[in-house]
Amino acid sequence: MSQPPDLAFTQGIPKVELHAHLTGSISRQSLHKIWLRKKANDPSFDLEDPLTAIPRAADGEINVTSFFPIFDKYIYALISDQESIQHATISVLEDFQDDGVRYVELRTTPRAIPDAGMSKEDYVTTVLKAMDDFKASAKENIAGAPPYDKLHARLILSIDRKNTLEEAFEVVRLALKYRHLGIVGIDLCGNPARKPISHLRPAFAEGRAQGLGITVHFAEIAQEEPSELEEMLSWQPQRLGHVIHVPEDLRKVIAEKKLGLELCLSCNVLCGLSQGGFAAHHFGEWWNAGVPIALSTDDVGIFESTLSNEYALAALNFDLDRTQVVELCRGAVDTIFGGQAEKERISALLVGYWSSSCVGNLRPQDH
Repeated sequence: MSQPPDLAFTQGIPKVELHAHLTGSISRQSLHKIWLRKKANDPSFDLEDPLTAIPRAADGEINVTSFFPIFDKYIYALISDQESIQHATISVLEDFQDDGVRYVELRTTPRAIPDAGMSKEDYVTTVLKAMDDFKASAKENIAGAPPYDKLHARLILSIDRKNTLEEAFEVVRLALKYRHLGIVGIDLCGNPARKPISHLRPAFAEGRAQGLGITVHFAEIAQEEPSELEEMLSWQPQRLGHVIHVPEDLRKVIAEKKLGLELCLSCNVLCGLSQGGFAAHHFGEWWNAGVPIALSTDDVGIFESTLSNEYALAALNFDLDRTQVVELCRGAVDTIFGGQAEKERISALLVGYWSSSCVGNLRPQDH
């Protein structure tokens, strides 16, 4: 009988991360380094040290009300120039790679930074340049590993619920303009209490028509009305994020379509979006429904739970064995936006890891 899938086992799995916000994934240590640089360059820089300014989720200091101001009032003020964006992006990718992630789709909302002379397009190209620098760096060349056993990064551009239709179309245009550099999709994000969203439909329709992947933050809070959820499903997304408060009739639709689900255990539990602790998380219901699930970190810099830890939490609380944990990750591979070659690469890595670490048989898999 195989050993249970502990953290050491999940750290070794070649994982995919599909729901990771760039600015929320910056570690406290990396934010602190950026803060130290800015403080050294400008003694009048009066932003508080992130080690004390950002509350810790594990201490119960973060909820759905306090979460968004962390970005609006602090992180955006710190990550506010080209150098800090580049440093942050590379540090995030390095952290994911060190955690055994071998494919990541970072997501970020294009934002203009007038004080730094940066347009939304400048912001996007800065992130893409940092991703390219990471790819070329020695950090990516893991000692003793074959060339394909390393992190490949792609980018999703997010449309905020508060955006106008023109702002949303600007995001789509940027995604299409720079898709050759690694942009693979668009996302609907932002405060879920912000309504309505139907005005954004044409932008998502255009993105889908042009072949961009579509993912949306879905049913994060109980106050989202069924009509709003139906609106998002009408955009024909391939993936849904969070899917916590879903009416039964829409659960059936999601299960029948086998939409990919981006589930973030620590985020949902620590932020109070789901009740009853980890064992009561809706992961169990969706796992039993047989839909593809991509366990994700959402904002690992805030919630401080790595993707390896998310897999270990799922195994512990839902009694998954080693083979089931690898199968869970294989299901996520089917939902990536990065194309067939990436699916085959990650699948090969998973089969190799399973053959050396698991007892049991993996199901045959078609892409």
